[in-house]
Amino acid sequence: MSLFEDLVAANRILAEHGVIDGYGHVSVRCENNPDRYWISRSLAPELVTEEDLMEFDLDSKPIDQRGRTMYTERYIHGEIYKTRPEVRAVVHNHSPSVIPFGIIDQPMKPVYHMSHFVGMGVPIFEIRDLVPDSDLLIRDTYLGAALARSLGGKACALMRGHGAVVVAESLPVVVGRSIYLEMNAKLQAQAMTLAGPGGAVNYLTPGESAASVGTQDYLRAWQLWRARGLRDVKPKA
Repeated sequence: MSLFEDLVAANRILAEHGVIDGYGHVSVRCENNPDRYWISRSLAPELVTEEDLMEFDLDSKPIDQRGRTMYTERYIHGEIYKTRPEVRAVVHNHSPSVIPFGIIDQPMKPVYHMSHFVGMGVPIFEIRDLVPDSDLLIRDTYLGAALARSLGGKACALMRGHGAVVVAESLPVVVGRSIYLEMNAKLQAQAMTLAGPGGAVNYLTPGESAASVGTQDYLRAWQLWRARGLRDVKPKA
């Protein structure tokens, strides 16, 4: 199994689970150079192959562009890698069930054990504090650095009116967190609706959340997702 093959799989898995559609992206830090990362050229994630992968420095400048188009918001990845040396994979998505929690005053909380990392806290990045009346996109290192500061040491952050960013120490974990963040948002919204006005939802406690942080690798699910994600990818000659 190669890192490039895993990155292709990650793109396709997230598309298959509806976390990303034609937009969104996932990157991985280089194995032999922590000051560089790999991400696809600007392409719908479900279509990504190994030939589409590009290498960037942490200022998100391409090492060998060769005329290929690049994701506008690649700065999200470079700036997070700068500030979080332990992070080896980053996802930016427009996860549909997650977006509402960036625009209401009800914080996202962990509903079940698969989304324990939500208990670390989910900050909200407000781009208006930096650029009024923007298109909400992270178009440069200035905005990327601000988003990285908002994320802090957490596993994920919401981007008001835009989407989310998710980080982890590996591709399997960042994919798992992205999928279960979407599921947590959906389940939390259902629980809040069932509880009704003034009703209580029995969320995971901080201790319950902390008990799983660092132990949940999602590897059993990753093996299944990866096999499905790569089933239509032709092997490299």
